Amino acid sequence: MEKDKKQSEKDRGRKCAGTAAVIVIFLLGFIVGDLSTSNHSVQATVAYSKLKIFGDVLSLIQSSYVEEVNLDNIVKGAIDGMVHSLDPHSSYLTPEMLKQVEVETKGIFGGLGIEIGVKDGVPTIIAPIEDTPAAKAGLLSGDRIIRIEKELTRNMTVMDAVKRLRGEPGTKVTITVSRDSQPEPKVYTITRELIRIKSVKPKQMSDGIGYIRLTQFQQDSYHEMERALQEFKKSKEGLKGLILDFRNNPGGLLDQAVRVADAFVESGIIVYTDGRIEAQKTKYIAHKDGTWTGFPIVVMVNAGSASASEIVAGALQDHSRAIVIGQRTFGKGSVQTILPMEDGSALRLTTARYYTPNGRSIQAKGIDPDIIVSDGREESAVFPTLREADIERHLRGENEEAVPETPVPEVKEEKRKPKKPEAEARKDDQKDQKDPQLDRAIELLKGWEIFKTRFIDKKAS
Repeated sequence: MEKDKKQSEKDRGRKCAGTAAVIVIFLLGFIVGDLSTSNHSVQATVAYSKLKIFGDVLSLIQSSYVEEVNLDNIVKGAIDGMVHSLDPHSSYLTPEMLKQVEVETKGIFGGLGIEIGVKDGVPTIIAPIEDTPAAKAGLLSGDRIIRIEKELTRNMTVMDAVKRLRGEPGTKVTITVSRDSQPEPKVYTITRELIRIKSVKPKQMSDGIGYIRLTQFQQDSYHEMERALQEFKKSKEGLKGLILDFRNNPGGLLDQAVRVADAFVESGIIVYTDGRIEAQKTKYIAHKDGTWTGFPIVVMVNAGSASASEIVAGALQDHSRAIVIGQRTFGKGSVQTILPMEDGSALRLTTARYYTPNGRSIQAKGIDPDIIVSDGREESAVFPTLREADIERHLRGENEEAVPETPVPEVKEEKRKPKKPEAEARKDDQKDQKDPQLDRAIELLKGWEIFKTRFIDKKAS
């Protein structure tokens, strides 16, 4: 009996080793097929030795772990760990997660409406999206989400946090938020909504100044912006100046960002990408047809302006088509390519970096405004901001020095904070309604119109 049991364990061990060997051979074939011929032999040998260890570990887990393991879960865990070692924007997407990513590009999904990253091991809000439950609840950039329901979030990945925060519209989720300006964490119970992000929000200002708030780059962003510009042009005062507000715009679709920038640039490069292989080296060029000219532009940015919004701001700045004001942007200048897998899952992999027309790398640096204007809250100890360079494992920018790892802070148990007196709360609300950055943008455009009328037009006549 004992002999039969040992024989059974041996047979199971051989079967596990065989499964592991098949996986190793498959992975090795995938890697070897991608190696250059010059280093083919050396790299193949190194790859095989590393994958053999992987196969040995897999075999031991299958044969010797205290309980029988699910091979699919083990392999998925290995893939997650492999991708996790790269950078925070690379991830393995299950079929369900891939569908969520596809839904996001349309600007409609169920959730709270926040863009998050991970700082010091804790999911941290990059920016709340305008007119969403998160923004209405008062969540701010830099807020650390230390609990989702009763679960501590320390060392939770962005994708895991997003999965827990999203859900059916009408359902509630309770989160505990730590903020440097508050002595104790605060508990928020927020009702999820069907997030319908309106990409373009235009407004006609006085003196022929048009204002367009771009909240996110979606499938219809360019066409909506064009409609707004046409309406400004038809107005009584016409279009004498334009404000493009990219504050807290987390990015979105690259093609829409390129088209928006192309609308104001007659020729030259809008943005280009550079990666390891030739297919990742791409230039996006402006076209003269349909270009809007004849008026000055002010672009407004802050630490929540990321990715596609940084591309547009950088392009208009480099082509001297706009003055950029506000605060330094987020610094998300890497390209993610979604590579589909046979089982319906996909790999979202960082494959290149973005560069502005003048060759400036956006990654971990961001776009520096021509004129720095604070909104009264940013860049202070009371209201800290989160940027790409603060996120763990971020892809380093050019010439960026390595920063020592910051120890993960202790998370205290949350205590309910007493509400502010009503008069004080009203005073804070009034303070929040002021917008010094927008005021400065309007001043710049009005000043340009006065200068143009008094000096340029007079000289021409």
